[in-house]
Amino acid sequence: MRTFTAETADPAAICEELMNGPGAVRIAGLFSPDQIADARAIIMQHSDNEDDKVTHFQGAAMEDGKANLQRRVWNLLAKGDVFSEMAAHPVLMQILGRWLGNEFIMGSIAANRILPGGPGQEPHIDFPYWDFYKPDSHPMGLNSSFPMNAQVTVALDHFTNESGATAYLPGSQKNMRYPTPDDHDGFYANCARMTGEPGDVVIFYGAAWHCAMPNNADHDRNAVLINYIPKFVKPLEDMPGALPRAFLDAASPDMRQLLGFNYKYPEILDQADAENAEGMVNTGATA
Repeated sequence: MRTFTAETADPAAICEELMNGPGAVRIAGLFSPDQIADARAIIMQHSDNEDDKVTHFQGAAMEDGKANLQRRVWNLLAKGDVFSEMAAHPVLMQILGRWLGNEFIMGSIAANRILPGGPGQEPHIDFPYWDFYKPDSHPMGLNSSFPMNAQVTVALDHFTNESGATAYLPGSQKNMRYPTPDDHDGFYANCARMTGEPGDVVIFYGAAWHCAMPNNADHDRNAVLINYIPKFVKPLEDMPGALPRAFLDAASPDMRQLLGFNYKYPEILDQADAENAEGMVNTGATA
């Protein structure tokens, strides 16, 4: 996995890695120790004191009675300012604007905490592709020639092979297919790992086959997981609906974009202003 810093994170080079390279890059030290400590403390508090939350790709863990060793914390924007800082970091905004279009939005922001002994996930692809194990429910010809997803993982603990750093199959983002059980042996035999230190960020194309691996270390494996999508894709989380009015009223321009406020559709057109709302003429659009 190619590694960048905040200073060297060239959007064109990174997008090339995501589309035509291995499918993932690392940005070292993007977030400060104070930001990481703040985020981790909030996540630990909520995951220790709240009931179990909905999770994904943990069917085997459910059957084995180990699902409690992997804990989700949702709606992070409402739980601390640090998560807004992470979601709208200028370096990420610049990269993702090139990758998904400059009006991209956020589909989800959550935490995944895997305790020592916690199991891994099944190999999968991410929202909005994540239920492509039901291919007939998706449009014919769906492919990865243009992205409808970017995943950002912010490491809050040491991501090592022992602690369950995410495994991914380099190049698999080019194929737009959900990995079947018949693919699992080849996946594990050929996968790379998204290792990193607290404060590092991994950006990857969620069409790449990947999964959290078992945590065999003596410490937690915490991460903030952020899903970004084009403006026209329905988000995974209803974040505006879960956020307090004070947060929405005070949202920065970048946060308003991420929450989808800059894209008015769906709209009740029978009640819309009688104007030419779309088209190049008289709307400021340019070729």
